[in-house]
Amino acid sequence: MADPMTIYYLEMFDRRDLREKSGQDPDFEVKECVVKQVPFNRFLYEFVGEPWHWTDKKDWTEEHWKEYVEDENLRTWVAWKGGSLAGYYELQQQENGDIEIIYLGLTSPFIGKGYGGYLVSHAIQSAWEWGARRVWVHTCDLDHPNALSNYQARGFKLYKTETK
Repeated sequence: MADPMTIYYLEMFDRRDLREKSGQDPDFEVKECVVKQVPFNRFLYEFVGEPWHWTDKKDWTEEHWKEYVEDENLRTWVAWKGGSLAGYYELQQQENGDIEIIYLGLTSPFIGKGYGGYLVSHAIQSAWEWGARRVWVHTCDLDHPNALSNYQARGFKLYKTETK
């Protein structure tokens, strides 16, 4: 039996609560993937998520991936540094106007260099620009040890914790 996992749910109701990470490296760029490409999203999920045990989509069929990625309520942004893939995030707009940061992560060479705070800030700002009523995210104790504190440092408030 696997060890229990603790999941943390965080939310933000007002864009003024965002405490943006500033002073970002000008060579670190975040761009939206305007053209949806199922294999690319799958690659991002596997490449960025593998070290953090992202397994919820591991058994998905091609059809399930296609339905997920091509949904008009899903948008993807990719971070680049020096022409190299540095990370990504996905936002999903829900029927009630909430926007969830579905995935957010950096690739190994860019972890621990201060880019995570900027990427979280960018994701939150993008969610508000998309018209969010509320922005929320969940993380767990399998993620990077600084994930929870990074979300909280950007202004998210913890509203629920569960152990599975």
